[in-house]
Amino acid sequence: MDMSHKRTGNREGEVLLIYYEDEPAVYARIETIVPDKKKDWYQLTLLVLTVPAQVVTWILREEYIDGAPFTMGGRPVKLEKVGPVTGTERLGEPRESPEPKGSEKPAKVIPFKKSS
Repeated sequence: MDMSHKRTGNREGEVLLIYYEDEPAVYARIETIVPDKKKDWYQLTLLVLTVPAQVVTWILREEYIDGAPFTMGGRPVKLEKVGPVTGTERLGEPRESPEPKGSEKPAKVIPFKKSS
């Protein structure tokens, strides 16, 4: 197995948005990317950010890991890297709410309270 090939695209620790049938479906973090025994294929282990979290391993070509569309069971799938948060979307900073249109009432904010 040739392990000298250095990957240049998505890397371990990055967060991806997984599209299933051309719709955003779930977020996942890349845990490991290791060469498969089959030439030019990789074992991609993902921590799928569901409740509860799940670990899955897919065997994919490099271009699929880096965002090229592919199919699983005949269904279209695509991985898209989630970039850094910028501007007013930074964590911890408040966002401005859009003004209500016409007779629409603004949404009510309900605080999350942990029960004892």
